[in-house]
Amino acid sequence: MSYGTQAAFVDCPYCGENFETTVDCSVDYQQYIEDCQVCCSPILFTVQVDAEGDAVVRTQSEDEG
Repeated sequence: MSYGTQAAFVDCPYCGENFETTVDCSVDYQQYIEDCQVCCSPILFTVQVDAEGDAVVRTQSEDEG
C-alpha cells in the first residue's frame, strides 16, 4: 500500500477543462465527489492505486455514476 498524495491532471466531464488535483494514495481504491475547479460542477472521482503506488484517476459526471 502506498501512502501520501500525488498530483493528477484530470478532465472535467462537464466543461472539458483540464486541471490539476491532489489525490490521496493511502487507500487502494476510493470514490468521491469533488467540484470542478473551473465550472464548479460535481465530478465523481474513481481513484485506484496500482502495484507501483501510482494513482490511476477516472472522472465522470455525477449522472454517469
